[in-house]
Amino acid sequence: MTGQKSEGDRKHPVDETLPPLKMFTSGLQHVAAMYAGVVAPPMIVGPACGLSAIETAFLMGASLFTAGIATLLQTLGFWKVGAKLPFVNGVSFAGVTPMVAIGKAQSPGNALPVIFGAVIVAGVLGFLVAPYFSKLVRFFPPVVTGTVITLIGVSLLPVAFNWSQGGNDRAPDYGSLTNIGMAALTFLIVLVLRRVLRGFLQQIAILLGLIAGTLIAIPVGITNFSALSEASPVGFPTPFHFGAPQFDIAAIVSMCIVMLVCMTESTADMLALGRIVGRPADERTIEGGLRADTLGTALSPLFNGFANSAFAQNIGLVAMTKVRSRYVVATGGLILIVLGLCPVAASVISLVPLPVLGGAGIVLFGSVAASGIQTLASAAMEKGDNALIVAAAVGIGLIPIAAPDFYHHLPKDLLVVLDSGISTGCLVAIVLNLAFNHFGRKTADGDAADAATADDPVAVGPGAPEPAAAPAH
Repeated sequence: MTGQKSEGDRKHPVDETLPPLKMFTSGLQHVAAMYAGVVAPPMIVGPACGLSAIETAFLMGASLFTAGIATLLQTLGFWKVGAKLPFVNGVSFAGVTPMVAIGKAQSPGNALPVIFGAVIVAGVLGFLVAPYFSKLVRFFPPVVTGTVITLIGVSLLPVAFNWSQGGNDRAPDYGSLTNIGMAALTFLIVLVLRRVLRGFLQQIAILLGLIAGTLIAIPVGITNFSALSEASPVGFPTPFHFGAPQFDIAAIVSMCIVMLVCMTESTADMLALGRIVGRPADERTIEGGLRADTLGTALSPLFNGFANSAFAQNIGLVAMTKVRSRYVVATGGLILIVLGLCPVAASVISLVPLPVLGGAGIVLFGSVAASGIQTLASAAMEKGDNALIVAAAVGIGLIPIAAPDFYHHLPKDLLVVLDSGISTGCLVAIVLNLAFNHFGRKTADGDAADAATADDPVAVGPGAPEPAAAPAH
C-alpha cells in the first residue's frame, strides 16, 4: 500500500546489480586478487613440458581466458550448471604436481596433448558424478565447515608470505628488505584505507592498496615493465594450439584423482561462501557449482587451459568488502576473458609486483581464516567431542604447511591428496564427525546427541535457521 517492496520481494544481495563503475572496479579487484594464482600454474607447467618463454606466455593467456569462462559458468549459469554465487574459478594448484610429472614422463611434443586429454576425461567424469558428490553436503556441519574454512585461510597465508618475499626463491633478491618492506607498506596501506574510507571506496580498499603499492614500487625498482613492452595487442587462444588431445591411462587416473580433490575443496568453498553471503549452499547449489567446475575443466583444454576450481582468496575478498553480488564476480570473469584475448591488457595487471600482492594477500587470506573461526563459534564446541574433532583436523591439515616434506617417502600418487592440507583436514573432520557425533556411543547426559544436533547439516539447507553465533557478513 505504501509503494515499498515487501521483504519477500526484495532481491537477495547475491542477485543485486551495482552501478556500472562499481561493478567494474569491484570486478577488477577480484581479478587483481586472483591474477597471480591463475598464471602461476602455467608458469610452472610450461617449462616442465619444454615450452619456450613465448609459448608459456601463450599458455598463461589461455589460462586467463578459460578462468573467465569457468567463472561465468559459476556466477551466471544455465540449466543446472552454476552455483550462482559470487564464486571465482581459476586454474587449480592441485593439478600442478601431477601435470609436471606427466610432462617429464612424455616427450616435449606429446606432453601437453597428454595432459589436455587427461583433463578432458577428468572433467567429463566429474560432471557425471557431480549429482552424487553433492549429496556429501550432509557431512559438512558447522564443525566441519568451520575447520575447513579456517584451513583454507591458513593454507593460503604461506602463498602470501612467498609473494611478500618476491615469489621466486631462486632469485637473488628473494626475501630482501626491499621486498618485505614493500609488502609491509602495502599491508599498512590496506589497513589504513579500510579504517579511514567509507562506503564504496572502503569496499575497494584492496584494489586501491594494490595501485598505491605498485606506484610506490616503481621508483623503488621492483616493477617489471618488460612484459608490457613485449606483449601483443591481440591474441586468441587457438583451439588445440599444442596438438590434438592424447589419452594416456596413467595420466587420466592421475588427473581424475585431482578432479576429486578439486571437487572436495570446491564443496567446502561453496559452503564457506554461502555462509558469508547469507545464502547457505544447499545440495542443489553445490551440484550446480560442481557441474560448473567440471564443465569448465572439460572445456578448458579446447582453449589450452587446465583443470579449474574455486579460488579461496576471492572468498576472503567477499568477506572483507561485503560486496555479495554475483554479477560483480561475473564482471571479473568478463575482464579475465578480455585479458586472455588481449595480452597487453593482461600485462598491465601483471605490473603489480608480487611483494605488493603479498602484502594485500595477508589481509585477504587472514579474512578467510577469520570467517572459519566465526563459523566454529556456532559449532557448539563445548558439546561432545567437537573441540577434539577440530584439534585433530586442523593438526593434520597443517602438516603440508608446517612440514612440506613430511610425506616425501610415500607413493607419489598419494601426494595429490596428502599435499593439500585443505583436502586432508576436510577428510579427517568428516570422518571424526561421523565417528564421534553420529556413530559414537551416546553418553548418559546425551552429550553426543546434543553435539550431533548442534552440527545438524540441515542448517546449511535453504530456509534453515542460522545458528545464533553465525558470522554476519
